Amino acid sequence: MNEAYKPVEHKYDVVVVGAGGAGLRAAMGMAEKGLSVACISKVFPTRSHTVAAQGGISAALGNMGEDDWRWHMYDTVKGSDWLGDQDAIEYMCREAIPAIVELEHYGVPFSRTEDGRVYQRPFGGMTTHYGEGTAQRTCAAADRTGHAILHTLYTQALKYRAEFFIEYFAIDLLINDEGVCCGVLCWDLSTGELHVFRAQTVVLATGGYGRAYFSATSAHTCTGDGGGMVLRAGLPLQDMEFVQFHPTGIYGAGCLITEGVRGEGGYLTNNAGERFMERYAPNAKDLASRDVVSRAMTVEIREGRGVGQNKDHIYLHLEHLGPEVINERLPGISETAKIFAGVDVTREPIPVLPTVHYNMGGIATNYHGEVVTIKDGDPDSVVPGLMAIGEAACVSVHGANRLGSNSLLDLVVFGRAVANRCAEIIKPGDAHLPLPKETLSKAVDRLDRVRHAKGSTLTAELRLEMQKVMQNNAAVFRTGEVLSEGVKLIGEVFAQLSDLKVNDTSMIWNSDLVEALELDNLLRQAVVTMASASNRTESRGGHAREDFPDRNDEEWLKHSLAYLQDDGSVNFDYRPVHMFTLTDEVEAIPPKSRVY
Repeated sequence: MNEAYKPVEHKYDVVVVGAGGAGLRAAMGMAEKGLSVACISKVFPTRSHTVAAQGGISAALGNMGEDDWRWHMYDTVKGSDWLGDQDAIEYMCREAIPAIVELEHYGVPFSRTEDGRVYQRPFGGMTTHYGEGTAQRTCAAADRTGHAILHTLYTQALKYRAEFFIEYFAIDLLINDEGVCCGVLCWDLSTGELHVFRAQTVVLATGGYGRAYFSATSAHTCTGDGGGMVLRAGLPLQDMEFVQFHPTGIYGAGCLITEGVRGEGGYLTNNAGERFMERYAPNAKDLASRDVVSRAMTVEIREGRGVGQNKDHIYLHLEHLGPEVINERLPGISETAKIFAGVDVTREPIPVLPTVHYNMGGIATNYHGEVVTIKDGDPDSVVPGLMAIGEAACVSVHGANRLGSNSLLDLVVFGRAVANRCAEIIKPGDAHLPLPKETLSKAVDRLDRVRHAKGSTLTAELRLEMQKVMQNNAAVFRTGEVLSEGVKLIGEVFAQLSDLKVNDTSMIWNSDLVEALELDNLLRQAVVTMASASNRTESRGGHAREDFPDRNDEEWLKHSLAYLQDDGSVNFDYRPVHMFTLTDEVEAIPPKSRVY
């Protein structure tokens, strides 16, 4: 190890990497239970991407009509196209109700009904009576729900004295020879110092990797840093072929228009003014699940029924709702459409196009948030000292397709689950395991190599090349031929990492180095995503193969685990889907045809 770095060492019971909704709920819960907690974030916590979540958070409160958490569970299993683990889904949907009550008591300013209860709106795929009716299940704070939750959780975490290390970049996990995670190496961007955070448990809450694609609703900070660290540690990522395209990103800008617009009565039309979703989902129509709506829009455009000069997008209408409803329930959408599309939503439709929005795949965990892998024949073997939550994780409650408003729920339910689990298994102040010097040296030396990279390819050039390959070869519809080409092309991009050029060797506010490290994380996940999509020869949820148009439960009702090798090749293993529940309050839901 280069002795010039000399990392500063910190010791905590738990270290949380990431300060979005999941990370803050975990950090707050652990601090509340008496554990010493460090929360590391590369941006100020209230700038984390949870702030961009608009439509709401699901829970079967029944404030706007009858509801039951079992119906919520059924919808989530169906939405997942039966790839979701039903024990985890049961846990999430059952715990949703107390989780929302908790948020309300913490101070989240939910919109209210006339009698003072939390306002709930319809969302895609959310039904009553196991698919018979439409549920109003999504609790909303106007169209800024993520913003409200994030700010509330941050103040609560401060109240319980969780310690924050802001604008610190996580470099790599520190895993000892026995496979136990002992901490994480971080870089303080403001001083240039390296810091080693030792912990009994490291919790990864680093978000998704949407910026691997050219057009995404994700912020530029969504570079999947946790997934990159896990792959470098020799651990697998699960179900990476499942990438969600949100039906309504603003055409040309990619900014999200919440599903809450359609929940409030908005609808899509083609160039004939036809509400075409009635043909694709006769019952749910515009409130079908996101993968169904995205594919329907893509078919309309492919067949020449798109709108605009090039017939390459679709219109989303909410002008019929009237200014009063829009200003009360969708004020942020009105503002976003004006800024990014130049549209007055009270008078004209919003031009929209399916845009990369969410990663169903990620770091494999159980419903406690503990990272799992296959070891000695056990498909649920826990990796000691390592947990993951939020979009970085694959619990798997979303399976092959996430239902809208289940993401914020995922954050708070499993953030709380991790806090509870850590309180069970960690004794405050316990001695830390020894950390081999070579483990730390390996992480520091990798940083040094990237910092002094003297190749001929700029980070921005390579990143753009990666994004174009992902956009073109791992899109809404896929074929074996296109995916095989994608595997070859993304492999060529990955090979160019060794030819990267970093111009600035400074360790203080060096954006060139930050972007190079982020690209390493993104590109690794891009490679396993493309390989996983090529490997799964069926259509399920967000993974639509035109050469294998049907779901194949006989061969593919299983989770795929992708391991990335140093040469860029990908190896696969498989875990069974958990087709069982935790309690006798509900039975497992057997697979059947998924129609809306």
